[in-house]
Amino acid sequence: MNLPFKDKKFIFLLLSVGVVIVLEILSLLGIHLPMPYAPFIFTLFIIIIGHEVILNGLQAIVKLNFSSINLLMTIAVTAALYLGEYPEAAVVIVLYVLGERLEDIGLENSKSALDELIQSVPKTAFVKKLNKEVSINEIEIGTVIQVKTGNIIPLDGKITFGESIIDESAITGEPIAKEKQAGDTVFAGTLNTNGFIEIITTKLANDTTFAKIIQLTFEAGAAKSETQKFIQRFSKLYTPIIIGLVIIIFVFPVFVMDQDFNHWLKQAITLLVIACPCALVISTPVAIYAAIGNASSKGALIKGGKYIEALAEIKAIAVDKTRTITYGTPVVSDVFPLIGTSRKELLSCAAGAELFSEHPLAQAIITATKNEGFEPHTARDFKSIIGKGATARCEICQVDTVLVGKLEFIREYHDITEEVEAIEAQLATEGKTSVLVSFGKGVAGIIGLTDKIKPDSFSAIQELQEQNIAVIMLTGDSEKAAHYVARQVGITKVFGGLLPEEKSEEMKALLQQYDKVAMVGDGINDAPALALSTVGIAMGAAGSDTAIETANIALMNDQLSLIPFLIRLSKKTIKQIKINTIGAVATKLVFILLAFFGYSNLVLAIAADVGVTLIVVLFSLNLMRFENTKA
Repeated sequence: MNLPFKDKKFIFLLLSVGVVIVLEILSLLGIHLPMPYAPFIFTLFIIIIGHEVILNGLQAIVKLNFSSINLLMTIAVTAALYLGEYPEAAVVIVLYVLGERLEDIGLENSKSALDELIQSVPKTAFVKKLNKEVSINEIEIGTVIQVKTGNIIPLDGKITFGESIIDESAITGEPIAKEKQAGDTVFAGTLNTNGFIEIITTKLANDTTFAKIIQLTFEAGAAKSETQKFIQRFSKLYTPIIIGLVIIIFVFPVFVMDQDFNHWLKQAITLLVIACPCALVISTPVAIYAAIGNASSKGALIKGGKYIEALAEIKAIAVDKTRTITYGTPVVSDVFPLIGTSRKELLSCAAGAELFSEHPLAQAIITATKNEGFEPHTARDFKSIIGKGATARCEICQVDTVLVGKLEFIREYHDITEEVEAIEAQLATEGKTSVLVSFGKGVAGIIGLTDKIKPDSFSAIQELQEQNIAVIMLTGDSEKAAHYVARQVGITKVFGGLLPEEKSEEMKALLQQYDKVAMVGDGINDAPALALSTVGIAMGAAGSDTAIETANIALMNDQLSLIPFLIRLSKKTIKQIKINTIGAVATKLVFILLAFFGYSNLVLAIAADVGVTLIVVLFSLNLMRFENTKA
């Protein structure tokens, strides 16, 4: 907990609390300040420390606002002064003000990570054309800015000159910095750790990914959880009820049973003090803000407390395949050289023929060839045949026609052997795409490509299942590809070949079956299902406005493993809120009962109330240190 010891007012408050408590202890021991100085000294403490409380309390009386906590404190202090309980009156007000300040500190600390990020982003950028610093709010899209080593990148854009290592932890929560070069996208709020770069801006200051994170995180405070709404409604009813009880506890013994006026007035004051719902009101928002702050630091943007609450109740999660469980980009998984062709010859010649193609499969073959240390062959006369494949003339192999494409495309030129049919069928059952290569004399080889599974997908899904959460795959990809990937990551319930509207229908069915269902997707074609789900979670949302705006939770990186962590964090947060609430209510009930039976003590009551508030704040802030480890 980061207490503001540099705040002079807070230090003065702590000193005042110390002095007043010492004077109260001395009073209990029979050592009193001499009269007539005592009333003036303690009244001075009350005015200096609690003047705002007293003024707000008086305004509440004028407005007949009986739900005001300040009104309770004003009545309590006035009655204590009337009884001559000067030390008690001072203790009541200074401890109440301390409790209020501790609540503020709790909220400030739970928002501190975001505040630090906001302060870290530069307010100006060095514009190359003008050769000077310009306010980021005045910089248009398409402006070239320069960023030196060690500086924070001020605006979203693309690198046009230079290369560097960029620390993107402020956006994605990813601790490992990324190498960036010309053409790569960079985000405002990230750190240029190594190298001078020039960036052409792609967004205005108010539209950057970082600006959206700040805006949505602050808006998260307004999206209150149901628990928080209930406690706020309860507090508005609770205070007038307490005032009614205070009147009963004073009037009935004194005017009906003819008991001691001062004794029962003191019991009524004690009830007023302990009834202050400080710890109860603060029990939820500090915990919620701390949890949202923790999630943000790890790259998960949660749009409100109600989604923390909803996540804790999730019974099933529907996940998309492409760009969620897998990367969404094809990679070469298998290479089958045939009829005496070497692996090097097959890859190099195929890559040469595909060198001019922009198709993702072609680019994957070129990348795999270079990764194996082979150079693509020089080719000419490239011709793309849409939906089938491509042809080219290889100058290295001196082959007149290289054919690269689907089985049916190659079948138009050559007979297909049983071996080729068997390999293609096997790859199909594994959900892989086959690319056949011919050098004019039959099929020279087959290259299998697949959508690579992310390394944390299996462990994330396993963790979810260990939490008794059903995991279902909803994907637009083919049934074979869906089932193959599902087997690799341990999912047994699979729906493949779905259009966006069909995903919505499946989501409705899942909600009927499980009641509380989360949906995880990329936030674009999954938007209808995300909107229908109890909690919509967008994967890899950095730079994607659609994903950030559509989902209830946006994962700024591609870490599926964050989801089981978020569910554990949510459950821990709800548990902490319940403990906070039960502790606050139990403390109040004990002292209310003591007051009714005439045994309560004013100083002990206020000390207990402030103590519970401090405990609630400390334990709630501990959620900021909740780590991404299995329970």
